[in-house]
Order: sequence, then structure tokens, then C-alpha cells
Amino acid sequence: MFDQDLEPTHSLFLDDMETALKARARAFAERVLRPQAVETDRTETYPAAVVSQMAEAGFMGMCVPEDLGGPGLRCADIVLVVEEFARCCGVSGRIAVEGNMGAVGAVLAYGTPEQKEIAARHVLAGDKPAICITEPGAGSAATEMVTTATRHGDAWVLNGMKHWITGGGVSRLHLVFAQVVDDGAPKGIAGFLVFPDDDGFEVGAREPTMGLRGIPETALHFNGIRLPADRLLGPADGPACGFARLMDAYNAQRVGAATVALGLAQSAFESACAHVKSRQQFGRPLAEFQGLQWMLADMATQIDAARLMIWRAAKSAEQRASGFPDPMLAAQAKVFASEMAVKVTNDALQLHGASGYSRNAPIERIVRDARMFTIGGGTAQMLRNLIAGKVLDMKTPQTRAGYLTQ
Repeated sequence: MFDQDLEPTHSLFLDDMETALKARARAFAERVLRPQAVETDRTETYPAAVVSQMAEAGFMGMCVPEDLGGPGLRCADIVLVVEEFARCCGVSGRIAVEGNMGAVGAVLAYGTPEQKEIAARHVLAGDKPAICITEPGAGSAATEMVTTATRHGDAWVLNGMKHWITGGGVSRLHLVFAQVVDDGAPKGIAGFLVFPDDDGFEVGAREPTMGLRGIPETALHFNGIRLPADRLLGPADGPACGFARLMDAYNAQRVGAATVALGLAQSAFESACAHVKSRQQFGRPLAEFQGLQWMLADMATQIDAARLMIWRAAKSAEQRASGFPDPMLAAQAKVFASEMAVKVTNDALQLHGASGYSRNAPIERIVRDARMFTIGGGTAQMLRNLIAGKVLDMKTPQTRAGYLTQ
């Protein structure tokens, strides 16, 4: 059972409402999410029934404002829920991120009233929107994408493909980034709302992933999809200005990804603590060996540091006009938390010995799940470029390209 003393940080600064939200999320996660985590991983099946329960309990669309039927929670509130979910099930934690902090946040920030209503309706009903940026030849270098949206009269025609799209085949709302061509000239990158029943939309092959196996990662093909003009998302002054603002919205998803990594690390740490207390070698518990005590001390310190960095990044959203976390703080939180999670989960497996290496133990799954977060949503190397550019007050090749812009 989870020992509250293993996680003291939040008690220093959470108010009564935040404490209650965290407690409610923990109770739900223990009751609903933990029991299905093993089977979701084993079958590699999207946990649709569980997501429906998340929506019914009010844990999808938490960012939706009250006038659109949601609770209007802040980024700092949502990360409390995401950590608790990821602590019990990494897949559920990631779904919670994308149902509260991903594409839906961009639509709510920049969409028309009609687009905002559509996004709110989808996530409150349990949809996990997909944000579609990556292509086979455009991963970290997102501005090199070749998917195009070409103006034809009062419509847009979408052609191209995306790859490694989280939720491909299960998501309804897709925010697709494309190079805009208007009057025969490129106008920059903008976002478009796309749905599976749009004529020309095709779900491609699914990637067999190492971890987080309950969420499909697929290719998506856009074969001359004709979109009405109101599917273009972006500021009123034109799509050429859209990419920087859309990428600013992505900072919330980076904070969410960091939080899933944190929840996985917390889970592995708790398991390691319980194991070394109960496992005896040479006539005494493993917990009495100083070398192992130091490993756990470092794990606890790194987890706590990541939690504070995530909290700081999430709170920064409240001081920015855009309503999204500060780019540098989000990058620092994701780099630190993702690398911390890789180390902590692997150390936890080491502390379990041979039993940790068995697929009968949850720690093996947690190690695999954690590995994704130094890659997806901005690699640790790319985000270090952003941080370095801020520290040195200079442009890097990535910021000049627009991928890591504010």
C-alpha cells in the first residue's frame, strides 16, 4: 500500500481543493486503473471502457471552461490527476494528458466558438484527440513536413501522411499540422480539424511499440480530403502566424508527458521500497544494506526534484497571456523528469533482482513505459537546444526553424 510519507512535496503547497482533487484521482486510479493495467499491456488493446469511466468521473476535458460544460481546471490541477493515473497505469496517464492538455488545449485557445464547442464535446465524452505533427521525414525538424493544405475556393484540400500518431484508429478529433498553400504560394504551417469519417482519411499501419502498448501509434494518410473553410484553426490574422502559437500550446503536452514519467517513477520507487523491506538476504532485510539505501535516497531525491520542476512549469501557465506553460520551464521539466524516470525505473528493477526482470512483475512494464518519454513530444536532445538558446540568449538552428519557438 502507498505510504503517504514517501511523497511529502505536495503537502507543502496544495490548497484544500487541490488536495481533494489529488485524493479523488488516487482513489479512482487504485480502484479502476491499476486492476486493468497488466491486461491492457498484454493485449495491446486501447482501454475504451476505462476511458469511458474516466470521462464519467470528470477526468476527461478537465481544461474545458465552465461555459462549455467543463470544470475549467488549470494546468497545475491537471498534473495532479495525471501523476496519480500514471502511478497506476502509464497508458491511462498518457490518455489523461491527451484528453486534457494536448490538441484540445490548442483548439480551446485558438479556435472559433464553434470549434471550441466541438472540441469540448469530444473530450468530455471521452475522446482522446490526436495531435498530428510527425512525418516519416519530419520528426524533430517539424517545419520540414510535406503534408499540404491547398486552398481551393472556399475549401482546403489536405494531402500527405503522418506517422507515429498517438491514438491513430481510436481518436475522433485530429489536429493536423500542414503546410498551407494559398494562391499557389506557401503561407506557413497551420492546424486543421480532421475526423475519421472525412472522405480520404485512412488509418495506416500500427507500430509495434516497446511500451505504452495500450495506445496505438499509427500512420495516417490524407488522400485529397476536402475540408470546409471552418476546419482551419488559427489566429484571425492568417495561417502563416499559426505555427508558433500552436507550438506554444504544445508546451502543456510536454508538461503532461513529464508528469506521466514522474508517475511511473513514483510507482517503481514505491515497489522498490516495499521489496527491499520484505526481501531477506544474508539473514537480514535488503533495506539494511547501505549501498541499497543510497540508491533509494537518490531515487527519492530525483523524483522530488522532478515533481517540483513540473509543478513550477505548470504554474507558469497562469502568468502567461497564452495560458500555456513557459517553454523553457516545460522543456526543463520534461528533460529532467523523462531521464529521471528511465534511471529510477531501471534502478528499481535492479533492486528487485531476478523477480523484477520477470514479466510477472509490474516493474518490467513500468521500465518499458518510461522509456518513451525521452523521445516523444520533443527529444531530450532537442529540448536541450531550446534550453541552451534561452540560457545563451541566442537562436539555435531549431528555434530559427520555428519548431522550438515561443
